[in-house]
Amino acid sequence: MKKEQSLMRKSHFLGTKIRNLRKRNHLTLEDLSARCIRVDAQSAPSVSYLSMIERGKRTPSESMLENLSEVFQKPVSWFLDNEPEATNIIPAKGNHGGISGMALEPNFLFSNDILQIAIPEMLSQTGISGRQFAHLLIRAHQEHHQNHFPDLERAAEEVGNKNLYLNSEDLMTIARSHALELHWFDESSSTQLSEEGEVTKHLTTSYFCAPNKVYLNRVLKSRESRLKYDLAVHIGHAVLHNQEGLQCRLTVGGTRDNAPPTNDTPNAQDILNAWRDFEASFFAGALLCPKAPFRQLLDSHGYEVNIHEQLNISASVAMRRMTVVSPYPHWHYFDAYQPGKLKAVYRGNGIPLPWGNMRTVQDPCQHWAVFRKFAELSQQSSTQLSILLVDGKPRLYCCESVQVKDLAGNSHVLCAGLDLNPAITAQGMDAEAVVAELQALCIKHGGASVIPHSLKQQLLSVARILNIGWIERGLSSEVRVICTRGNACPRQPGCYEA
Repeated sequence: MKKEQSLMRKSHFLGTKIRNLRKRNHLTLEDLSARCIRVDAQSAPSVSYLSMIERGKRTPSESMLENLSEVFQKPVSWFLDNEPEATNIIPAKGNHGGISGMALEPNFLFSNDILQIAIPEMLSQTGISGRQFAHLLIRAHQEHHQNHFPDLERAAEEVGNKNLYLNSEDLMTIARSHALELHWFDESSSTQLSEEGEVTKHLTTSYFCAPNKVYLNRVLKSRESRLKYDLAVHIGHAVLHNQEGLQCRLTVGGTRDNAPPTNDTPNAQDILNAWRDFEASFFAGALLCPKAPFRQLLDSHGYEVNIHEQLNISASVAMRRMTVVSPYPHWHYFDAYQPGKLKAVYRGNGIPLPWGNMRTVQDPCQHWAVFRKFAELSQQSSTQLSILLVDGKPRLYCCESVQVKDLAGNSHVLCAGLDLNPAITAQGMDAEAVVAELQALCIKHGGASVIPHSLKQQLLSVARILNIGWIERGLSSEVRVICTRGNACPRQPGCYEA
């Protein structure tokens, strides 16, 4: 009783501090309650009790406060001191970061009429097709909204009833319920030569024929994870677009686009088809990995990449969905092919591209995790901490990469990563100073360095609050300095100096 009275006397700012910590770490009340349950189910507060604590209506017991201190990696005394929590580091509502653009000034040069004339000319001169431009627009839209498409999520949840364990038979039943006829065809992979002279294998996995026929390559029977994805995409087109004007052909390997472009300038039909393909692909991910149950599963497994094996989905679907369902918004995702080709990109954390996805580059920085992963023989995923100058300021990224083979037999690397600077700031640390200290150590040691114990302990608390196991593993390895192009190497001596 005395302990409870003592807690009440010291808890003037307790509710506010817990609420601010929760919001700074992008956690809902449900997220925080679930985290507490994993620490100790007996002392964990319920969602409603947490709400009352934050509003000052209840005071947590000593064991409950110890539970919260473990989740937030703060000493119990921090919650009970007489210092109110700083409000200036609480993220503004709707301010999630992501890609920043350029100022369109002077304004009269960026009017709709002028852009409609200038963009086709620009694309014609740079060799970018209208279809490629459509994909670029869609990616920018996706990054601007940080993968937040609630209408598509709801549509998928209504169809799949938030079932995290749908198998291919379930999906075939759903497809038939939407009047899709399923047929099988036989076709092996073919070899293609890219414009850069690279030989890749190409395979059509499925395609749609009006009015309602879906043809599935029989090779999909050997890889159910891909079969499930193809079925989910075609279901998405049927649900979202009513099978109207649908030209859906799913392929692996080869070129980025599903079909050759109709012309070299933006075409309304090309852009519409590209947008519908994106919607159906996003729908497929939401159908196979419904947001709430998938988030709970990831949270209970520390966001390990191999969770895809438990669900019998592809690693790419699981890793793309991580960037959507995580409460932490500052993610990126790359799907990379050699020598320097990005087939899929997402940059909700604003990370610069290591090379273009419209063309290959000859001098990419070999210290990026995706390139180092190509050189590894291991099929296991691996973690890398990287420091990259963005707008002249150092930022610390952590990513998990895994090398896989598509159905055509092409090797490629999937990479999901986070910008850790916002998470470091959320812990009340000076992120720029912390990362600059690490950067100086890396430069001093030729471009890579082990993390000193004092900094490792600080970053360990960040990893545990984010609840991402591979960040904690990465702290035991070297942190590396990387750049966006090899001819601008920040290392001393530079990698590309003669």
